[in-house]
Amino acid sequence: MTRLSRRYGPGAPGRARVRAPLALLTLCALLVPAPPSRADTPLDLDTGGRITDTVGALGQRRTQVTSALNRLHTAHHIQLYVTYVRDFSGRSGHDWANATADRNGLGPHDVLLAIATHEQQYAVSAAPDSGFRQEQLRAVAGTAIAPALAQHDWAGAAIGAAEGYGAVLQGKPVQLPAISPGSSDPGGDGLVPGHRRVWLPVTVAVLALLTGLYLCFCSRRAARRRAARRERPTVATSTPPGLARMAQPLTPLPALEAEAARNLVETDDAVRTSAEELLFTTAQLGKSATRPFAEAVAYAKSELAHAFRLRQGLDDAPYEDEEIRRRTLDEICSHCTSANRRLDAESAAFDRLRALKVNATGILEHAEGTARALGPRVDVAEAALASLADCCATTALSPVARHPAEARDRLAFATAGLAEARRALAEGDSDGAAISLRAAEAALAQARTLTTSALRRARELTGTAARLPVALADAEASLLAARAAGTADAERVAAAEAALVAAHREIAGGRYDPRAVLRRLQETAAVLDAEAGDHADEGRARRRVERALGAARGEVAAARDFISTHRGAIGCRARTRLAEAERHLAVARALVPVGGRAVLHATGDADSLARQARALAEHDVADYATPYDPHTPHPARALCGALLGGIILTGLLPATFGGGATRGRLAAD
Repeated sequence: MTRLSRRYGPGAPGRARVRAPLALLTLCALLVPAPPSRADTPLDLDTGGRITDTVGALGQRRTQVTSALNRLHTAHHIQLYVTYVRDFSGRSGHDWANATADRNGLGPHDVLLAIATHEQQYAVSAAPDSGFRQEQLRAVAGTAIAPALAQHDWAGAAIGAAEGYGAVLQGKPVQLPAISPGSSDPGGDGLVPGHRRVWLPVTVAVLALLTGLYLCFCSRRAARRRAARRERPTVATSTPPGLARMAQPLTPLPALEAEAARNLVETDDAVRTSAEELLFTTAQLGKSATRPFAEAVAYAKSELAHAFRLRQGLDDAPYEDEEIRRRTLDEICSHCTSANRRLDAESAAFDRLRALKVNATGILEHAEGTARALGPRVDVAEAALASLADCCATTALSPVARHPAEARDRLAFATAGLAEARRALAEGDSDGAAISLRAAEAALAQARTLTTSALRRARELTGTAARLPVALADAEASLLAARAAGTADAERVAAAEAALVAAHREIAGGRYDPRAVLRRLQETAAVLDAEAGDHADEGRARRRVERALGAARGEVAAARDFISTHRGAIGCRARTRLAEAERHLAVARALVPVGGRAVLHATGDADSLARQARALAEHDVADYATPYDPHTPHPARALCGALLGGIILTGLLPATFGGGATRGRLAAD
């Protein structure tokens, strides 16, 4: 069973959508008086708050429960609804709770705790995309809810639940609440004394009628909802889902694998989009004003890095025990949820600070200036690559060969968006101006990234070619030292000597890839120094570390730029390899003061993983539904580039700062 996510009215379950059926149900209820404090069917929750107490279970402790629920909502934006009824009318607790949640339209950030006092039973209903995992729900239930109910502490169970959910969202252990035993059955038998034989048959008959009417309505409503979903494209606006119900069967492992991969991709997109818009806002308002949002992005990046590290571990051990894989995938989803929630929590404050609609004119003028400056810079990048075509092999230039053309397409999309924003402002349409302006900003960011990436590759190729003579001399000196050691393996030394000869021949032959030649020289020198042992020169080793670090940094940056500007097509594997490459590069930088083989090992891993990430990403782009085609007419090509870059979401609306639940919020304005 899935929970309704549409809300009617701020902060309370919506009920306006059921006017006709509720009118009929109300009429039936008025015709036949119902016994007080009876909860035989799923009921309407109290519109005045999050507590529905039909049996008087809370008494004077209602204020304490309200305070606990408010604290949970303030800290984590989770609304916990608590309902106390006499019994669940023969249904299982979970069926009753789920039906009540559906009846009241509870959404993904709502949790329902249903307690039957006479039967001393309880159940928790959480939406599939609530973000809570099964073990988290069980931990709260077993530690904070069940012990309180065992001693008839009805208020303590709700307080413990609120505090427990807050604890798991913070990654803390769930604590046993302070327990104050109360009445064992505050609801009594729920019937008017002396009238059992009169009212019981009538009540059963009326409730059967009401239930039938309600089920008919639910069936029609579900059919309408399915039809609406078929007619309307969906936008992924929820944080990564966890396991929804406490008693739900385990998700099949392949489905859980797919869910974790989807969560990683969507969270990575949200983090990248948030970081990009944060740069524009920082340029507009300064670092001190945007510090809280920079901290939120940094936290989300950290959580996402943990998730990618876990994913890489699974990729490295594909035959791991099924239970271990399941726990790891659940943890990946948890980290993604945490990252999204932090960004979602800051999105409203970010909008208030930036005031995109109010400040649209000034932001538009700044963006137009950025667009004008980018045009000539793209020309410079294209000329720089063209100047290297006669001396560098195709493999050296192919990773960035299309970057200038794609940058022009992003720039064309941005220019059109800015023109549309200016037209909307002239007509007084601030909503339309904000949407066009935000899309244009994202396109400008990607045009700048593509241009910078092309220029960086040109500088790297030129610099690497200039450093090759020193690298060759160092490798030849290492060869002499290995021979002088007297203990070197003859076959390895001979192979290294052949590699040096091949490098000389390749450089003298004309067009070649300086980065590939340097990589082979570095590997050859490492082998020779290992053979030389104590005869290895520290100066040569230090220069080799510097060259290796520079090469790895360039490969990681190139992969990052490509994935950022083509993320609409790129899946989980390429992003995972990039995250691992970035981690190894950070390790290498930290080890530079120490030096030695550890740095070379880390830079080698970073370089290799970055090239894997780039290859996987290019494969994803080649398989994309609307691949980039330079022969496509320019307007269509610009739109294709915006989709490929993840600049616009489904429905041609721009993504903005925030997590999965808020990054598409401009669509609602």
